[in-house]
Amino acid sequence: MSDRPTTLVELVAAAVERGPDRLLLAGPDDAPLTFGDAWRAAGRVANALRAEGVAPGDRVAAQVEKSAGVVPLYLGCLRAGAVYLPMSAAYTPDEVGYLLGDAEPSLFVRDPDLAAVDTDVRILAFDGDGDGPLTDLASTRPEQVDGRPPAPNEPAALLYTSGTTGRPKGALLTQAGLASNALALRDAWGFSADDVLVHSLPLHHAHGLFISMGCTLASGSALTFLRGFDPAVTIKAFADATVFMGVPTHYVRLLDDPTLDEERTAGMRLFVSGSAPLLPRTHEAFAERTGHRILERYGATETMVMTTNPLAGERRPGSVGPALPGVSVRIGARPTDPVLDRDDGTGAVEVAGPSVFTGYWRRPDLHDETFTADGWYRTGDVGRFDEDGYLHLVGRSKDLIISGGLNVYPKEVEDALDALPGVDESAVIGLPDADFGEAVVAVVVAEPGATLDEARIRTDLRARLAAFKVPKRVVVVPALPRNVMGKVEKHRLRSLLGQPVTD
Repeated sequence: MSDRPTTLVELVAAAVERGPDRLLLAGPDDAPLTFGDAWRAAGRVANALRAEGVAPGDRVAAQVEKSAGVVPLYLGCLRAGAVYLPMSAAYTPDEVGYLLGDAEPSLFVRDPDLAAVDTDVRILAFDGDGDGPLTDLASTRPEQVDGRPPAPNEPAALLYTSGTTGRPKGALLTQAGLASNALALRDAWGFSADDVLVHSLPLHHAHGLFISMGCTLASGSALTFLRGFDPAVTIKAFADATVFMGVPTHYVRLLDDPTLDEERTAGMRLFVSGSAPLLPRTHEAFAERTGHRILERYGATETMVMTTNPLAGERRPGSVGPALPGVSVRIGARPTDPVLDRDDGTGAVEVAGPSVFTGYWRRPDLHDETFTADGWYRTGDVGRFDEDGYLHLVGRSKDLIISGGLNVYPKEVEDALDALPGVDESAVIGLPDADFGEAVVAVVVAEPGATLDEARIRTDLRARLAAFKVPKRVVVVPALPRNVMGKVEKHRLRSLLGQPVTD
């Protein structure tokens, strides 16, 4: 093994070798798990997967509640050379069915308490405590995994991400890409084996699975493992921790708790925010209450972290900092949208580096749209660098909405709206929100003679979509604004409905 691991499997193996008895995680709902325990359990899972017919390169889908048992499941997939496909437990059967049909996994691991899914994919139950047939199968398997380990350029994970047209697409992330980003973040954020990270993020999302846990695996540090985010529980956990990573919504809700103060955060060395823009007023309020300035960074499912405010140095509210070492970020051509077109160096944010994904699963037709002619990934975001090299994001050329740190795909919500009785057409936008960063707002036009009720629309959508995708507001209008080409002008809707959404 080289001094610097080149695959995610090597990264974890190195951490185990440095300290197999070191604590990996512990939490109020989960028994302590050491690095050695996790590695041995992952070996048994890998061999169980192979016994079930999972071959290297096969996808293994997982829709399970967050628990310590998910960690050996994830690491076991990596050790088996399988491609891990995590799904939110909040996804509806329709959403899950689409992902299964597109990814064609050889095995689907899921919580038996979730709503049934109509699929031909073989299912193995795995409940909220990490128990079930898969665990039973693994318990009889050896810990040693034989055969060739995964190569750096081989896929490790398939994460579905949203865009502005079509349905969600699967981003293929390699062993080397995930390992390189974890190591770069470990170094940039000063992680050591002495750190304890409060982990309250979901494990189906890049932020919780790859970024937060990646720093722990790369440094041999520990996790205070919380199954969900609760402000009071999180603040209590700060007493024995050094790092917290969250989305802007978490910081807003922490500030709503009157017990948050400098004394409660005295032992903490770092607070990181990502997955959505952090409002400057949240940044300043947190600093005033705790004495800590939040470190904001910028990433995407397709790239992992691209830029970060410095650990030692100025952390600028409203900026996501310079490029992460080893990653290249540039400003490309200015967008054609006149609302965003300006002469201050603003343009399309493009990125290159070892952590950039290899492309969308079975979508070679998207290559030229996704990458520039010289191989840089087009993020779809719009930004500019200031004189000190800090990146400032000013908008998105795509209409992706990030609400509470989770991606919401407007076209998917619009399709669900348009299928409802009485709805003629719809447009879905994101509006600034003090709690969620952005709130999903639907603008709908009624069919002639129909009367639309906001509460009924939201209730009907809840049966079709995960709760975080359901609009916070539904506004009925006579017609949607369009340009001469017939395209809905969403920037006009944002201007018309741009008041803060707080309900």
